[in-house]
Amino acid sequence: MIIGTAGHIDHGKTALVRALTGIDTDRLPQEKQRGITIELGFAYKTLKNGERIGFVDVPGHEKLIHTMLTGAGSIDYVMLVVAADDGIMPQTREHFEILKLLGLKHGVVVITRIDLVDKERVDALQAELHEFLKGSFLENAPIFPVSSLTGEGIAALREEIENAALHLKKRVSHGRFRHAIDRCFVLSGAGTVVTGTVLSGEASTNDLMVIAPNHLPARLRSIHVQDEVSEKARTGDRAALNIVGDAINKDKVKRGMMVIDPFLDKPSQRFDVRLRILASEQKPLKQWFPVHLHHGSLETNARLVFLSQDTMKAGETAYVQIISDKAVIAASGDRFVIRDTSASRTIGGGIILDPLAPERHRRSLERFKFLAAMENEDHLQALSAILALPPYGIDWLYFCRARNLSEVEAAKLLASGNFVVLEHGQDRFVMEQQQEQRLQKAIVDYLVEFHKNEPDLFGVGLEKLRRDVAREIRAPYFRDLLQNEIDKGRLKIRGAWVGLAGHEAKLSPEDEAIWQRVYKVLKGEERFRPPRTRDFAQELGIDENHMRQILKSCARMGRVYEVAQDYFFPREVLAEIIMIMRDIADKKEKHEFIAADLRDRLNNGRKVSIFLLEFFDRHGVTIRKGDIRRLNPHRLDLFADS
Repeated sequence: MIIGTAGHIDHGKTALVRALTGIDTDRLPQEKQRGITIELGFAYKTLKNGERIGFVDVPGHEKLIHTMLTGAGSIDYVMLVVAADDGIMPQTREHFEILKLLGLKHGVVVITRIDLVDKERVDALQAELHEFLKGSFLENAPIFPVSSLTGEGIAALREEIENAALHLKKRVSHGRFRHAIDRCFVLSGAGTVVTGTVLSGEASTNDLMVIAPNHLPARLRSIHVQDEVSEKARTGDRAALNIVGDAINKDKVKRGMMVIDPFLDKPSQRFDVRLRILASEQKPLKQWFPVHLHHGSLETNARLVFLSQDTMKAGETAYVQIISDKAVIAASGDRFVIRDTSASRTIGGGIILDPLAPERHRRSLERFKFLAAMENEDHLQALSAILALPPYGIDWLYFCRARNLSEVEAAKLLASGNFVVLEHGQDRFVMEQQQEQRLQKAIVDYLVEFHKNEPDLFGVGLEKLRRDVAREIRAPYFRDLLQNEIDKGRLKIRGAWVGLAGHEAKLSPEDEAIWQRVYKVLKGEERFRPPRTRDFAQELGIDENHMRQILKSCARMGRVYEVAQDYFFPREVLAEIIMIMRDIADKKEKHEFIAADLRDRLNNGRKVSIFLLEFFDRHGVTIRKGDIRRLNPHRLDLFADS
C-alpha cells in the first residue's frame, strides 16, 4: 500500500513521515537548506506480518504542485495534513481538490503541531475540518491530532495506518503494463534506471517493453519494488526499473515518458474526456482554452475543445476533447488534472474516456452516445453499449488499446457474450451475433430483389452491395462477412460480383455459341491485347450491336469485364495481370511503377495499358499519384478464383 501526504507548505508532512517511519524523505541538499520538500520523497516500512508499505511525501508549495501531482497518482491511502497553528490554508484546499479529481477513496486527516497550541484550538480546528470534508471521501475519516516533536498521537496514527494496510483491498493488476517515469538516472554497473508508478498491468524481469512516446525498444534487466529486489512489478507498485536497449540512455529517457507493453505504443495528442471545472474558477472557459495538463508523470501544454457546449463555468461537468502539445499514452479510465498556464491554480480535472479520439465528427450525437458508453467501468457493459450504436461494430484492436485490455482479458471478454469476429490479416472487427444475422438477411433480401429486376445478371458488384447494405463496415471485413454466407451455400461470388447461390444467368444457345468462340480468343495468345467489339463482329460475320450486347451481357454475368469502351477482359486474365504487376512492383525499390513498365511486360501498347491501369484504379487495386502507381495489398485478390 502506498500512503501519501497532502497539505499546505510547512505543515509538517515530512516530519510526520519521519515520526512514523524513522526515515527523512528530504533527500536533496536544497531541501535541507530551505526546509521544504521540492522533489518526491519516499520512505518504506515492513509491518509485523511482512506486508510492505510505502510513504510518498509530496511538496506543498503552490509552485511545486506539478511534483505533487506526479506522486498523487500512485497513492492508495492519503494523510491530509493540517497544522494546528495555521489551519486550513490555500494549498490544503488545492491539494484536497486534486485528490478528489484523481479519484482517491481512502485516508485519514492529521492535525500536526498540537504542541504549539492549546486544546481549545485543536477542538475548534476539528470542527472546522468536519465542515470542510462534508460530502467528500474523507467525510467519515478519523482525525488524529499529533505532535511529531513530542510523539503524542503518533502511535495511534501508526496503528490506524497499519490496520488500513492489512484490510484495504489491494489494487488488481489489470491491463497491459504502463509505468509512469518520474526520474531517470545512471547507476554504475547497472546502466539506466527509471523510477515511477506502475499505472496498470504487470511486468517481469527480461520482459520486452517500449519507452513511449519515442518508440524506444527496451528490456527490463532488473526490478525493485518498494525499495526491494523483485521479479515482478504490478499495478500500484512504486518501482525502479533497470532498462537496457540499443537506443536507451539517460539523455533519451525523460520524466513524463512511460515504460509500456509494445501493444500500447500508439501515442495520441487528442483524447476525449469528461471534465469537471472546480467551483473556485471565477471566469468561464472558452473554446480552445489553454491549460497545463497533468497525466501520470507527464505535464504538457494543451488546449480544450468543448464538445457539447461552447463554454464551461465553475462547477460544470461536460465532454471535452483535449489536444496536447506532447503525445500521451493514456487509457480509458485514467485520471488527469488541468491547471492554468502560469501554474498558479488548479482549474479542474476528470477522467479520460477515449485516448485515441477522432478529429472529425467529434460533436455529433453518435459521438456523445459513444463517450457515454465508454464511461462504463465494466468492459462488457461498455462493449455492449457501443455495439448497440451505429456502425454496430468496432475495430477490436482499437477497443483493446483504448480500454487497455491484456490478451487474456480480451479473450475472456469475447467469450462472455454472443460476439462475431470478422478478420482481415491482423485486424479484427467485432459485432454482436444478432447484428451479423440482421446484415446477412439484408444481403439476401437485397439480392433477391436484384435478381428479380435483373434476371440476366450473375449478381451485383461487391462494393455496390457493401455501400447499399452495410456502408459502415470496411470492405475487407464485409468480404469476410460474405465468405461466411458463401461457406453456408447461400451466396456465390465471381470476381467482384456477388449473387445468390441458386441464381443462374444464361445466354440463348445461339449467343452462348458466339460467346464461346470469343472467349477462346480472349484467354488465348492475344489476351493482353484483345480485339475490340467491332473486330469480333467482323470476324464472326454478325451485327456489331448484337456482338456488343452479347459481351455486355457476359460482363453483367461476371464472365468478362469491360475495362474500357469495347475492350473486354476475362476475370482470370485480369488476375494474371495483377500477378504481373505484383512482380513489377516487387522489383522496384519503392514498389512503385509507371504505365510503361506494364506496357513493356504485356507488350500490348501504351493505350491498352493505360486502359487497364485506369480500370484497376477505379476498383482500388492500384493507387495512383500522378504518373506513379502502387498496389493496394487489400484488393489484390479481387479477381481471383472464389
